[in-house]
Amino acid sequence: MQKTRTFSDKIFLVLKGLAMGAANKVPGVSGGIIAFVAGFYEEFIFSLKRINLNSLKLLVNGRFRSLYYYTNSKFLLLLILGMVISYFSVSQLLDFLLENFELYVWSSFFGMILGSIYYISKDFQDWNRSNVLFAIFGILAGLSISLLEPAAENDNLWFVFFCGIIGVSGMTLPGLSGSFILILLGNYVLLLVDSVNALYDALAMIAVWDFSFLNDEEHMRLLQVLLVFTAGSVAGLVSLSHVLGYLLKHYKNRTFATIIGFITGSLGVVWPWKEAIFRRSAEGTILRDKNGNQIIDNYDRFIPEINDPQTWVAIFFIIFGAAIVLWLAWYENRNKEDYA
Repeated sequence: MQKTRTFSDKIFLVLKGLAMGAANKVPGVSGGIIAFVAGFYEEFIFSLKRINLNSLKLLVNGRFRSLYYYTNSKFLLLLILGMVISYFSVSQLLDFLLENFELYVWSSFFGMILGSIYYISKDFQDWNRSNVLFAIFGILAGLSISLLEPAAENDNLWFVFFCGIIGVSGMTLPGLSGSFILILLGNYVLLLVDSVNALYDALAMIAVWDFSFLNDEEHMRLLQVLLVFTAGSVAGLVSLSHVLGYLLKHYKNRTFATIIGFITGSLGVVWPWKEAIFRRSAEGTILRDKNGNQIIDNYDRFIPEINDPQTWVAIFFIIFGAAIVLWLAWYENRNKEDYA
C-alpha cells in the first residue's frame, strides 16, 4: 500500500531523487546515504523488492493499476524523476564546481557523510559484541576499497554489464560509491562521461532531425555500451534490493551496524585535502578522454596546513554539509506522523 503524501512531500521526494542522482555521479559519494539519512531507505529497498515475479504477472495480465500500487510506483517514479533531472542538470553543475572549487565540494560531501554517521548511529542502541564486529568489518571494507589500484578501461559488453551491476550499488548500499567503484574498474570515463555525452549528443541531433550519428561507428558503439550498462544497472538494482530486503528483515541491527561501519570507512575516499593522480601512458604522458579531460586514476591524500585560509573555508563547508544532512533528517522526522 502506498503512503499518503502531500504535494510538498512529493516535491521533496523529487529533490531527494535529484540529490541521490548527483551524489551517485561523484566518485566517493553514495546516493544510498541520501536515502538512509532522509528516512526513506527501507521504503526504497522494499519498493524495489516488489519488482519480482508477482509484478511481472500483473504486467502480463494487463493489471496496470494493481501493478502501480503493488510496486509503490508513485514513490519510485518521483525518485527516478529527480534522478533524471539531476543527470542532465545538477550533475553538470557539479562537474563545474569540482573543476573550479574542488576543495570546497569535497569538504561539503565530507561534512554530509560525518553528519550521516552521527544521525544514523545516535539512535542505534544495540552495540553488543556481534554488532561491534560487524561495524569493524564495515570500516575495514570501506578502507580497503579506498586503497585499491584502478584497472585499465575495458569496453567488453559482458564486463560493461557487470559494471552496471556494481556501479548501481551506491544507490542501495550507503557508503559504497558506485562512481568510485567504476574508477577502480577502469570504466568511469567510458560509462559516466563518454557514453552519457554520446546519448546527450544523439538526443540533441534528433531534436533537429539529424540522424547522421547512426552512421558513426564510434557514436553507436558508445550508445550500445550505455544500453548494456543501463541493463546491468537495472539488474543490479533489483537483485541487490532483494538481498538487502532479506537482510533488513532478518538481520536489521547487524545490517545497520555494518552500514555505519562502511560509511565510516568510506570517509577516506572523500577526504577533502587530496590531489588527483592522473592515468598515464607507458611513456609517462597523462592520458585524456575524447573531450580532452584528464583521466583520474585515484587520489593522493595529505594533511592540510592549519594556517592556510582555504583550510578554514573548507572547515566551514564541512560544517555546512553536516548541517544540510541534519536538517534533512529533522524535516523527515517532523513529518513521520503523516506516513504512519
